[in-house]
Amino acid sequence: MTTDTNLSARLAALEDRAAIAGVVASYGPLVDAGEADRVAALWTEDGSYSVDGSVMAGRAEIAAMVRGSHHQGLIRRGCTHLLGAPTITVDDDSATATCQSVLMAGTGDGYAIVRLSINRFEFVRRDGHWLIERRVTHKLPVTGPTGDAA
Repeated sequence: MTTDTNLSARLAALEDRAAIAGVVASYGPLVDAGEADRVAALWTEDGSYSVDGSVMAGRAEIAAMVRGSHHQGLIRRGCTHLLGAPTITVDDDSATATCQSVLMAGTGDGYAIVRLSINRFEFVRRDGHWLIERRVTHKLPVTGPTGDAA
């Protein structure tokens, strides 16, 4: 029975990681489609999203960001938010995920990288579902490790 218990625990851990990775992966297509309420629903009611120190607190502010003129301008240009495969750590009913992201937007004759970022997500399990409690995003520097242009 120990083997069955270990196997069940390992399967549950894999299912948790897959569900969390699914939440991270769903952000890009939803935000690019302007699905403000569905984007906000990825967070807890009182969750937060911090971008370079500017904090959106709660689902209403996160949805307002998607509906806002800056984001709507990106959508009109044609944009895509690509989030890389996250590194995930699960601890019972909480978890963290870290990944890089790329935001590209249309230029008229193609696409240009607008932003490269590093992201840290803090998740909680509520009613059997993983929700973002806190996301912190920081723009990556343009220079290389020596300070020279990359």
